[in-house]
Amino acid sequence: MKLEILGTGCKKCNDLEVVVKQAVAIIGGFHSVEKVEDIMKIMEYSVMSTPALVIDGNVKSSGKILSVDEVLEFMQN
Repeated sequence: MKLEILGTGCKKCNDLEVVVKQAVAIIGGFHSVEKVEDIMKIMEYSVMSTPALVIDGNVKSSGKILSVDEVLEFMQN
């Protein structure tokens, strides 16, 4: 599973990265976590507000910091 955190480096983006890494540690297995800060790549997802979470190419959330439980739910669905 590939998880991408879209954001330009703001505090909320960094906070979401921490939450996603915690969720990956809980669920276990082999998952890729990548932080995408390139505005052109972010625009390819049509995301208007950051931070955003993309899982396997699908935008799951944008504009807010998710909880670990919310990320886990997205990973399991």
